[in-house]
Amino acid sequence: MSLNQDTSTPFLSDVKALRDQARRSLEDGAVVAESYGGDPKKTVEILQSVLATELVCVLRYTQHSIVASGLNSSGAKAEFAEHAGQEQEHAQWVAERITQLGGTPDFNPDTLTGRSASQFEAGKDLVDMIKENLVAERIAVAHYQELVRYFADKDPTTRVLIERILEVEEEHADDMHDLLVAHEGKPMLGR
Repeated sequence: MSLNQDTSTPFLSDVKALRDQARRSLEDGAVVAESYGGDPKKTVEILQSVLATELVCVLRYTQHSIVASGLNSSGAKAEFAEHAGQEQEHAQWVAERITQLGGTPDFNPDTLTGRSASQFEAGKDLVDMIKENLVAERIAVAHYQELVRYFADKDPTTRVLIERILEVEEEHADDMHDLLVAHEGKPMLGR
């Protein structure tokens, strides 16, 4: 292989054109609309739903970590608290991406549950709480898998963000399944 490759055609992009484009669109913020493969407004709208979903999960897990009771609740309480912190981190990442795309993250509590894919269910006892969290995680996993396919190559940055979150949500679902098995004494899912 020769190091003297043909330089008459650009490798991937015309660097001069990229520089010109970047300078022309400084007011667009972090993402240049001309080179963005998707629809930034639609992406922000979708991410507002993801943000709401993550925030509802923060609230549900936080409440469960505080109100769960019973002799065998300490492990579940700790798991709920850990998940609340991770969901908060996800919300932060999503809010930052919304800002990069020129949007303003919507933290309005009045509309939070209406924009969220998951619901806020308190649960009447520890097993109910675990079940509600498992249901919410399953919803998030299915929703985020759909979003990964939607963003595909149109917006690799947002796709990778959703993939990072999805990986943790799948772990959360597995954790909730394990807690359910431990507290009910029977497996719910085939292994």
